Formats: sequence, C-alpha cells, structure tokens
Amino acid sequence: MKLGDPSLDHLRIFLAIVEEGSFGAAARRMNRAVSAVSYGIAQLEMQLGVTLFEREGSRKPVLTEAGEGLLAEARHVADGVDGLLAKTRSLHAGLESNLALVIDVMMPGEVTAQVLATFRERFPTVALRLRVEGLGAVAECLIDEGAQLAIGGPVVSEELQLERQAIGEVELIPVAAPTHPLAGDNVAPGETRKHLQLVLSDRSTRTQGKEFSVLSPLTWRLGDLAAKHSLLRHGLGWGNMPREMVARDLEEGRLVELDLPEKPGDKYTLYALWRRDMRLGPATSWLIDAFKEKLSA
Repeated sequence: MKLGDPSLDHLRIFLAIVEEGSFGAAARRMNRAVSAVSYGIAQLEMQLGVTLFEREGSRKPVLTEAGEGLLAEARHVADGVDGLLAKTRSLHAGLESNLALVIDVMMPGEVTAQVLATFRERFPTVALRLRVEGLGAVAECLIDEGAQLAIGGPVVSEELQLERQAIGEVELIPVAAPTHPLAGDNVAPGETRKHLQLVLSDRSTRTQGKEFSVLSPLTWRLGDLAAKHSLLRHGLGWGNMPREMVARDLEEGRLVELDLPEKPGDKYTLYALWRRDMRLGPATSWLIDAFKEKLSA
C-alpha cells in the first residue's frame, strides 16, 4: 500500500479533535465547518492508510489503537513547525537566533543560574551556548572564537577591540585553612612570601607576563577556580577567592579570612563585553541588564 504525505493542516485537525473531544468543538476552535473537519480527517486517514477514530456507537470520537500510536508523532511534528515559525518571527523582529555567552569564573554561580533560568523562559527560541572561562580566555572567546557576549573582569576590559560596560563587582578575599600558618593574628610583613600561594592561571596567552595579586614566589598556577577552592580547603596554600564562593566555608570553619599586612583582597569589577563591530540584539541587551540587576541586588 502506497502512503501519501499528510499535510500539516490535517495533522492540526487531528490534534484539535483529540484536545477538544469532538469534531464540533474542533471545528469551532479552528473556525471551520464540521464538514471541513470531517473531510480533513478522512483525507488524513486515507493518506496514512489507518483509521484514527472509532466513530460508531459513540457521540464522542475515541482514538483507535493506530490513532493512539500516531498521536505523539503528530504532536512532535506540529510542535516542531510551531518552533520554526516562532524562531522565524523572532528573526523578523530582530531577535537573535543563537547567542554564545562567556562568563568569568569569578561570577557567582547563583547569579548565573538565576539569570539564565529566566533567559530560557523569556527567549525560548534563542539557542544559548555557554562557556565559563577565566582572565584572558574570556576575551579570546569573543575576539577569536566568535562569542557574542562576555561577562569578564578588569584583565580583559582594556582590549581595544571590545566595548565594555561595568555591571557590578565581586569581592575577593585572602583565605586559607584554619591550620595554615597565615591564619593567626599579627602576621608579620613579608610572611606571605614564605608560603605557597594558589593563583588562578590564564588559559590564554593574552595576559602572559602579567601578575595579579601575586605576593609569593612560591606558587601553584591553576586554570580551574574549583580546583583552587578544593586545595585551599585541604590546607595546601593560601589565595584570593570570591567571598560568595567561600561564604559557607567561612561560616562552618573550613576556611578563614586572612588578616594580612599587604591586604591582597580586592574588588573585582565585572564588565559586559562585546566586539565593537557587533550590534547588540534584544536578547543580548536583556542579558546585560539582567546580570547588572542581579549583581547590584
């Protein structure tokens, strides 16, 4: 038996009958005559070579076994077309079809999660790609790898190819395990140079030769902030961390904030960054405003 190609319109008629519970209700929803709905189902059944509804002995159409089996596929096809049309309408309205976002490792995870959860609800047709990087690698993703938006720190904010907008700041504080020699009171000037410092390292070459709050010649360079966090909790050195990331460790005594004479803690300004040759779309602009609002809350 040769099957025909069902039309999208016939599939929508099929779904309307299932959802409304009758041919008449489906006709009213679709603003059509009942005869047109009946004809559409007859055509669909002929094209598929199956009976979709049991019509005998009941005023309410009941799905046959074949109808039940094809229902999920019909919904999948209709949903796919609806998604295509929604994205097309968004493109005509200037909305981005996709957006590559890079976020600095210093950004509080809770802020990122809240903003992106709202983003997915507000812009369901925008395909978002997310990367988390540190230091110069943030700019590298924008300049060399085609990302459209980054949230980065002061290290990359001076790149001439990028526009920037300050959106907030993160407090960095020096911490160590409570058993660390620097965890005591009255630490002498220069004492930090005698102890291993854990330092976030740049995966890119953009900050090669630059040092950021490095006080000790004894360093372990780590490209992963989570790895640095873990080593600090195990007493393997001292280093600066975002206060929010270590807040629970400070409360529960796994880490202590160090009172060092050099006061290496700092305010880490976060910037929204994008290429100068790029026009910001509505979804990108919304992300900048949302991150700024969360960071200032």
